Amino acid sequence: MINITTPLNKGTYKQPNIFGYYGNFGGAYIPEMLHRNVEELRTRYLEIMYDDAFQKEFKDLLHDYVGRPTPLYLAKRLSKLHNTNIYLKREDLNHTGAHKINNTVGQILLALKLGKKRIIAETGAGQHGVATATVCALKGIECVVYMGSKDIERQAPNVARMKMLGAKVVPATSGSQTLKDATNEAIRAWINDPLDTHYIIGSVVGPHPYPDMVARFQSIISEETRWQLKEKTGTELPTHVMACVGGGSNAAGMFYHYLDELSVQLVAVEAAGHGVNSGMSAATTQLGKPGILHGSKSLVMQTEDGQVVEPHSISAGLDYPGVGPLHAHLYESGRGTFLSATDDESLKAAFELAKLEGIIPALESAHALAALHQMKFKQSDVVVVCLSGRGDKDLATYMKAMDIKE
Repeated sequence: MINITTPLNKGTYKQPNIFGYYGNFGGAYIPEMLHRNVEELRTRYLEIMYDDAFQKEFKDLLHDYVGRPTPLYLAKRLSKLHNTNIYLKREDLNHTGAHKINNTVGQILLALKLGKKRIIAETGAGQHGVATATVCALKGIECVVYMGSKDIERQAPNVARMKMLGAKVVPATSGSQTLKDATNEAIRAWINDPLDTHYIIGSVVGPHPYPDMVARFQSIISEETRWQLKEKTGTELPTHVMACVGGGSNAAGMFYHYLDELSVQLVAVEAAGHGVNSGMSAATTQLGKPGILHGSKSLVMQTEDGQVVEPHSISAGLDYPGVGPLHAHLYESGRGTFLSATDDESLKAAFELAKLEGIIPALESAHALAALHQMKFKQSDVVVVCLSGRGDKDLATYMKAMDIKE
């Protein structure tokens, strides 16, 4: 296992060093059985990703199949509420309803270049599972998705979509029966069949090169935002960029092309659950300490003796006890501002956006919207919020909240 704490390449936040570390976080902590797979990926991913033919197919699929570029929408009534200028990057309008498809399109093409015959994935909210099942159907390759039993119940529409697309959905019944446990099961399955299987990790977590690879595939979000913002405002640089963070893939994509623009404030919003100190939270940067989880060193919610603490969030996609190593570095270095929003605050923000703008957001995205109320903006500020997904999958939770209100 690699274990170094060499500082990041000086002058950049974007890429990890050659050992896969962002500052003090990252690396590859893997069992011997996975060494060949991970090493093959590490030595070949950049060469494959930036091959001209790969880039053409990737960009063609993003345009013609996914529906990119996604709009950058000036939310006028929401802006008026906060007395500033708030733009929503509409990842909810992608095919499958979230940002996850950007990464799965890239990884399925990569897996095929590597000669893999089977795909496995983990999912929490189900959006990554749906996106993985979608690209596997597109390319005619076997797909197995691991999902916590608790998440299978609360995200039933996405489970049905995965099955309709031909994926096998395997419940994870251990621990809290959520995203952490689904990831554990997916890694075990990968160990059992490492040669022909590619594991499409859905976030900027896992052993190097996954955090960097997923961030690069998701960087299309901020790449588009820069030119769209220039068209609308005359400058590529907003004052603030905001996104929710669980593992952190939508935030990594939203931040990517602004990481080295120090005038842009990066705001990451975690899930506070019932309250940061309630014992039912997923605010990793506030509650975590350095540790190893799912193949990399990062900030992890854990007990004094290193046992992982079960997280809680009303949002299945943020119900994770760790955070990607890039985000851990942004937090530790002070480059990113990390806030958190409770379940109740996020529900309120979701209903607020629905009534102000006619947009029903995913509960994950609602956490970023909730944090708008924690900030003080100037009237001249330009704030971009990543609307990472749409709220169809969360309607049962929203309906329950409406019943309580009534």
